[in-house]
Amino acid sequence: MAPTARTYLSKALGIMEKHSLNRHKLDWTAIRSKAFTRTGAAQKPSDTYPAIRSALAALGDHHSTFWDPEQADEVLGTPTSTFDDLEGRSLENGIGYISLPGVDGPTETHDAYVRQGRKAVAKADGEGACGWVVDLRRETGGGIWPVLAVAGPVLGDGTVGMSVDADGDRSVWSIRNGAPYEDGKSAGWSAGRPLSTSRPPVAVLTGRQTRSAGEAVTVAFRGRPNTRSFGEPTAGVPTGNAAYRLSDGARLILTGAKDADRTGRTYDEPIPPDEEVIKDPRPVARRQDAVLDAAQRWLLKQAPCHRP
Repeated sequence: MAPTARTYLSKALGIMEKHSLNRHKLDWTAIRSKAFTRTGAAQKPSDTYPAIRSALAALGDHHSTFWDPEQADEVLGTPTSTFDDLEGRSLENGIGYISLPGVDGPTETHDAYVRQGRKAVAKADGEGACGWVVDLRRETGGGIWPVLAVAGPVLGDGTVGMSVDADGDRSVWSIRNGAPYEDGKSAGWSAGRPLSTSRPPVAVLTGRQTRSAGEAVTVAFRGRPNTRSFGEPTAGVPTGNAAYRLSDGARLILTGAKDADRTGRTYDEPIPPDEEVIKDPRPVARRQDAVLDAAQRWLLKQAPCHRP
């Protein structure tokens, strides 16, 4: 093996051993041996990619991944300025609705997401929403912080969750004036616009595509007063990833922590809703949304939305 390839693979394996969520449960001598055997007479960094991907699979977290330089440029390169599934509207009976898809990309993309999302929340709250539906069924992962910057006013101020690493060290998520903070430090956005109704009831919608950061936002609503979730269990990777840049521009996307709710309870499997509602797959029901209907029925029974 050429020295360049050996150094590259050693660096990647070292990052895994230092930061992996499951680092204390693994036989690192065996993982390293298999990786170098698989790589054989590698001459350049790209020759080690299959071994790196194999080692990531051996971590057993079902969430870590690897982006080669081209994939990294595609995800983190050109900023996105609009998001089709990011919308807010007012439903019947004064209920506000906000759909929060996943978001990935550079800082400019996150900023655009927050601007559009906060406008959507303001639109849904235009006439004073008595309660809220937060739809996370299209939240397929990416960054947690821009999503919390949009959802912050609905979540309400205070501790909303945390990340817990392999040593039990915690990184606390909180909302202050509608904006997200991590361990007391701003995630990068100013205060959000207060809602018309303080501490409104909230229905959270989840599905099997609610994944990664989507599950983190789901966890953030766990334990919130007057909150109930509807739909199907989430994808089952409620864990936090960090990106590590390698020398050729590739990225290790490494799982380093479990999500935990505001009570400290950690999650490591699909998160079931409080009320399971499975969408009718028949063509006749294509335009129906049984999950949203169930959420609205519950909200209309809550004091702020109840109409005698």
